[in-house]
Parts: sequence; C-alpha cells; structure tokens
Amino acid sequence: MGDPIKKIITPMSLDYKITPGHAATPFLRGLVDGRLMAQRCPKCSKVYIPPRGSCPTCAVPTEEEVQVSDRGTVTTFCVVNLPFYGQAVEIPYVCASVLLDGADISFFFLIQETPVEEVRMGLRVEAVWAPPEERTPSLESIKYFRATGEADAPFDSFKEHL
Repeated sequence: MGDPIKKIITPMSLDYKITPGHAATPFLRGLVDGRLMAQRCPKCSKVYIPPRGSCPTCAVPTEEEVQVSDRGTVTTFCVVNLPFYGQAVEIPYVCASVLLDGADISFFFLIQETPVEEVRMGLRVEAVWAPPEERTPSLESIKYFRATGEADAPFDSFKEHL
C-alpha cells in the first residue's frame, strides 16, 4: 500500500453572469458608494440584507429600502486551519456570521486584523471597505471585518439570530 493521496489538482472554472433584479440592484449600487442597503418587510418589520424582494416569513413583497450599519456583532464563527489549493488568506483565519446593526439576518464575512484567539460570539466588528476607486457592485467592495474595540454585545441581543 502506497502513501495516502493528500490532494489532487483538477483545473476547472465556472463562468456565469447574473442580472440583478429589482431587489438586488440598490444593494449592489450601495456597495459602490460604501453603503449597505436592505429591505424591510411591511408586515413583520424584519430587515433583510441582501434584499430578497419578499419576506420569507410573511410571503409579502418588500419594497421599503433601508440603510443598515457597516458595524455589527459576531453571532457564530469558524476558525479555518486547513490549507487548500488556491488559498488567498493565511491560515489560521476566521469566517463569521455578522449581524449588522439594523438587520435581522446575519451575513457571512472574513474577520481580519483581529487575532484568531480573540474572535468570539458577541464581538463587535466593523467593515473594512476597499478604497472608493476599487469598489464594484459586488461584495468584494468589503475587504473584511475587524474588531471595533467596543464592549461585546450581550448574548440576549443576538441569540434569536443564531
């Protein structure tokens, strides 16, 4: 029996184009301007980002545009220690669900500029934006999130969003 196979390289790519609809367009345009645009449900008042065009709970259209903060709270996170082909971030690194202030659903982002061992549930974080001239209508306009230095959010403030 030989050595175990640890990796294989399989070159492939998937090219596609997405045409954003009525709900996604203001969100994508907002990213270029350094703003996070969401939509509020007229029935339950939940704020969804990115906007979906309808409330998944109430099944009604969401048309009210609202801006949410680019600061938020880490609700859950994962420390990545496993290297992989094409990796662009040095391990270990953290991916986290961030509940943005003013939103009712978490967003998944990279956490940087914060030691891995200091990332925790309740950690207050802020977006680090790409320079204005590098922003595009994509989430790549946000480079990552980092700790703000604020006191941790109490568990009761985000427990319903896990």
